[in-house]
Amino acid sequence: WGWYAYDPKLNLFYYGSGNPAPWNETMRPGDNKWTMTIWGRDLDTGMAKWGYQKTPHDEWDFAGVNQMVLTDQPVNGKMTPLLSHIDRNGILYTLNRENGNLIVAEKVDPAVNVFKKVDLKSGTPVRDPEFATRMDHKGTNICPSAMGFHNQGVDSYDPESRTLYAGLN
Repeated sequence: WGWYAYDPKLNLFYYGSGNPAPWNETMRPGDNKWTMTIWGRDLDTGMAKWGYQKTPHDEWDFAGVNQMVLTDQPVNGKMTPLLSHIDRNGILYTLNRENGNLIVAEKVDPAVNVFKKVDLKSGTPVRDPEFATRMDHKGTNICPSAMGFHNQGVDSYDPESRTLYAGLN
């Protein structure tokens, strides 16, 4: 379920996969690979060309399937096919949509506290253990909530001003 995008030039289909189960994160150790992932698939073969996991071991039920916005913008002086995605986890991701390489990952608001930042080299979010949901810890004031910082709304992009518009929770 969720939103999909298609690039006819690259013949790639983009979508996000949902959260792992059960919601009780203590019962499912590890990254829960391929959940919470943005996928780029070849439309003819169905084969995955790339996948980028946004929230390994999602413990907050973020189900990152929000809209994928496709743009062409300069990166290091070269026009680059980009995919931007505001995830329920409160991070705006921009990937090279040809190969899935992470370009930018920034909080949409300073109130996002489950992650301190995203390590751009590994692509992995750096968690703040204070806002974990594990059974031996009482996490409070977790942001975003399970509803997410951005959830199921449709985004809009203005190519003239290079501005992405989105409703946030």
